[in-house]
Amino acid sequence: MTIEDKKSTNIGVIQNLVLENREKLSISGVVDVLSFDDQVVMVETELGLLTVKGENLRINKLSIDTSEVIVEGEISYLSYSDSDTSNAKSGSLISKIFK
Repeated sequence: MTIEDKKSTNIGVIQNLVLENREKLSISGVVDVLSFDDQVVMVETELGLLTVKGENLRINKLSIDTSEVIVEGEISYLSYSDSDTSNAKSGSLISKIFK
């Protein structure tokens, strides 16, 4: 898929990332939380897979209704990758909760 194809498929998608003092990250447009621990949080968003790295990370808020996640801790790294999540751990947090 070319960059132009990706841009055309994401028309109308609005996603916000708000990082406050490298300690609190608010993410909108969340589809699923794929995995998390105290050093890495992997979130599937409407615009791709978002990886958050740091120390003492915790999910403070997870709202399925508003598609919002708030991650708190010492955040040192944010990265997007393609939405192909085949390399992510099988079974998401949401699917484990509603099993």
